[in-house]
Amino acid sequence: MTKIAPLAMISWGFRVQRSRYLGKTLNPFTLTSFVTLLVLIIYFWGFEFLELVELKAYDLRVRARGVREPTGHVVLAVIDEKSLKELGKWPWPRTQIARLIRYLSEEGAAAIGFDIGFLEPDEHSGLNLIKEVQWELERLQLADERLMGFLETKKEAMDNDLHLAKEIQDSQSPVILGFFFHMSGETLQYTPSVEEIEGHLRSVQNGTYPIVLFGGQEPKRDPFLKAYMPQPNIPELTRVVDGQGYFNMIADKDGLVRWMPLAIKCGDGIYMPLSLQTLRHALGGLPIRLLVEDYGVKGVVLDKLFIPTNENGQLLINYLGPERTFRHYSISDILNGRIEKGEFKGKIVLVGATAIGIYDMRNTPFSPVYPGLEIHATLVDNIITGQFLSRPKWGMLLDFGVIVILSALIGVFVPRVGAIKALIFSSIVILTSLAVNCWLFWQKGFWVNITYPMLDGVSVYIVLTVYKYITEEREKKKIRSAFSYYVAPAVVNEMLKNPEKLRLGGDKKELTVLFSDIRGFTSISEKMDPEDLVRLLNEYLTAMTNIVFKHGGTLDKYMGDAVMAIYGAPLEQEDHALRACESALEMLEELERLNEKWERQGRQRLSIGVGINTGDMMVGNMGSEQRFDYTVMGDAVNLGSRLEGANKTYMTNILISETTYEKVKDEFICLEVDSVRVKGKALPVKIFTILGRKGQVSDGRVKAKELFEASLEAYKGQDWDRAERGFREVLEVDPELRLADVYLKRCHELRKSPPGIEWDGVFEMKTK
Repeated sequence: MTKIAPLAMISWGFRVQRSRYLGKTLNPFTLTSFVTLLVLIIYFWGFEFLELVELKAYDLRVRARGVREPTGHVVLAVIDEKSLKELGKWPWPRTQIARLIRYLSEEGAAAIGFDIGFLEPDEHSGLNLIKEVQWELERLQLADERLMGFLETKKEAMDNDLHLAKEIQDSQSPVILGFFFHMSGETLQYTPSVEEIEGHLRSVQNGTYPIVLFGGQEPKRDPFLKAYMPQPNIPELTRVVDGQGYFNMIADKDGLVRWMPLAIKCGDGIYMPLSLQTLRHALGGLPIRLLVEDYGVKGVVLDKLFIPTNENGQLLINYLGPERTFRHYSISDILNGRIEKGEFKGKIVLVGATAIGIYDMRNTPFSPVYPGLEIHATLVDNIITGQFLSRPKWGMLLDFGVIVILSALIGVFVPRVGAIKALIFSSIVILTSLAVNCWLFWQKGFWVNITYPMLDGVSVYIVLTVYKYITEEREKKKIRSAFSYYVAPAVVNEMLKNPEKLRLGGDKKELTVLFSDIRGFTSISEKMDPEDLVRLLNEYLTAMTNIVFKHGGTLDKYMGDAVMAIYGAPLEQEDHALRACESALEMLEELERLNEKWERQGRQRLSIGVGINTGDMMVGNMGSEQRFDYTVMGDAVNLGSRLEGANKTYMTNILISETTYEKVKDEFICLEVDSVRVKGKALPVKIFTILGRKGQVSDGRVKAKELFEASLEAYKGQDWDRAERGFREVLEVDPELRLADVYLKRCHELRKSPPGIEWDGVFEMKTK
């Protein structure tokens, strides 16, 4: 045991020190700082789940903004179910596409862009049959010059690809063909040769940016999306077309298309998308430049219009609405003359499929089933209007600032208010941040992160609320432990609502203090068996304590048989003096009932003295961090204690100070006892005793009070004869008013030794 004890002490000491250390380090400031720092680290490091949450929050903002009307400059010629029913299943003979180009050209379309690839020769023509006939005639040596010429003429007439190429070449409207990139070799089931890749690149050469400008040094890393190999249209078409553009789209991690790459690099060329290429030619082949800075792609300049992109050359798509936001025209209606003349004049016409099963289906913020054709139309419309969405480069600084400001506001306010106010304030701050974020998105087109600021604000609120709950519960437990024996349960519950009032230290307040003590308890205890004495004292103190609690008092302490109580703290009580006096009278009444009981049991009667004073006192936890001791200190407290002891001198049961008397004189009948000068004080104070509640004092005692006051006046005027006669008359009227005996003795003594003409009638109180 001798070895274990020191170890136990060391362990206990460590726990105490750790508890103190944690108590000092874990506070609202450090917790707020920790949460903020953690959120910022996650923000800069990146967390996939939160990134996905932000993407969904972006989609929600897009939908919440509502549907916007397009400019009307872009329309769609669509291969829909109606067209398939009337013109046959897809793919159609390219003569149908040639008819469409001729019609749109004659109608004055500004440009025609195809979201369709013509990657293989047309299989609907009879070319293969004619070629087989020519080959068989040559094999059989039956070839005739006139016959072979005839077949060649027929071959040209039946070549749908040549027919389409001729319509493209003759079209007054620029025709732009779409193609796609294999982004990696994994999408191919074979390994193409270098010659094949180079040939494909030559076929799409008219789809590159003519000018790429570097604003400074070339980027340290290549910022462009890279493709493996293009899949071009057939040579017959690429040789005559006005331009080409890819229709590749890159989906985000969750499969939604939110960005359109405006630049893809393949080989040595940097290519532009179908939408941008079509718009450029619709505007007359305006000059176009790709701008690159040292950090990456800055954007695209189409004539004088700047198109912002991210550092990888991607443009954020500003979706206008769900499917069919743009005007759709069925190709069968166009070819069968069911469209009014002039519908396509000056319009950019994008041609593609919308029929289920053959169209390019994409997942977008508005719908999981959205035609890719409409995405190209949306990009064209965005560029025409210049209404772009962007993630500004200063967005990171704004995110950082919002996170810090939210933390600061919530971190400062929440610990200082109650739960409801904290919740309301935090909600207002977070919702205000959300509203500003949405305003920036809807009105300015800035996509600023909303997830991390919301995460930070909510996290700081939750952490501080949990911390506050834990610390308050700990304080409440401490308060319950400290006060459960000193105040009534209802008072404890009220105190728990404002535990900050019980902090270590004190406040100066006007309060009332009550002291009570059993007269001659020492001699009584010497005559009683210890066990009987303890039972007697327990019964007495229990009764007195219940009275204190009943009137909202706080039991400060027991001092042997003495009781000290405080009124007006820790709960605010404007009538604290009245409560103390009510307690004193009820203590005497309860003691009388106890005495009757004890007499029947053969026990000795008890008598108590009560001293009450009202004044300014220091009140609070005067203990330490380890031990809670809620009490009062000051001269006003000392006077209350002296008044309790002075009851022996004046043969009274209750003595109150003049300040207490002024507060209760309208409720009680009080009798001036004396003017006394307390040790250490120059000015005298009047002291009073309480005879009873108004309306409950007997006529005899009221008469005795009047006689006593007149006699006291004679006493102060050194008229000893009149004073003595008056005090004797008091005793005749009310023998229990033993205070008159005290003054009779004083008159006798002062008659022998007159105090002199300068005597002010003040008695020097010697009681401690």
